Amino acid sequence: MAVFVALGAFLMTLLGGWVALRVTDRRHLVLGLAGGLMLGVVGLELLPEALEAAGEAIFGVPQALVLFVGGFLVAHLVERLLAVRRAAHGASEGRVPQVGLTAAGAMVGHSLMDGIAIGAAFQVGEGMGTTVALAVVTHDFADGFNTYTLTSLYGNARRKAVTMLFADALAPVAGAASTVLFTLPEELLGSYLGFFGGALLYLAAAEILPEAHHEHPARSTLLCTVAGVAFIWVMVGVAG
Repeated sequence: MAVFVALGAFLMTLLGGWVALRVTDRRHLVLGLAGGLMLGVVGLELLPEALEAAGEAIFGVPQALVLFVGGFLVAHLVERLLAVRRAAHGASEGRVPQVGLTAAGAMVGHSLMDGIAIGAAFQVGEGMGTTVALAVVTHDFADGFNTYTLTSLYGNARRKAVTMLFADALAPVAGAASTVLFTLPEELLGSYLGFFGGALLYLAAAEILPEAHHEHPARSTLLCTVAGVAFIWVMVGVAG
């Protein structure tokens, strides 16, 4: 049952990537929407789930928030190290393709965990499984949209962006299927969500949104960002 439900996530992810691919002539609007979707996913879905699931506090701070900050810093460190390495080899200024692939890889990992969450929820009961599956499927449109956008934004070829999109779409199915072999501890899942949320926030705030407004600081771009956040809010509300 869990694998069958995860096929819905597969289709929604591909739909999100297809939309991102088709509107490349309005790149600033695509990036503005992607930034809003990422902010919404982090603030309204990942972080609340992480705070609820993660373990005890570390020196008075919830474990999920410590990992959230850690994820932000690691994303910043990885980008800086890759940029320095590129400069040392005499490469021209611009986006570093490896950063896009790393970010998309993190999205694939997140989608894999989504599938595991679906399978684990169905182990608890059909009602719980249906609720979690609805939450996953509704936000996987944003996942597909962001995976394609992140990969292509950093200068990767269209073929690589499509490859990462399909990997992201297949990941929930693989994750759901894997739960017949093991059960994921809730604390581990919460810790992962906190860390991933921090990394995603860095990409949205430090890369995606500044790029969206760099050449087109239009009101329409800002409205797309707000619409992206609102979309995730609605989806979280419907799933809840």
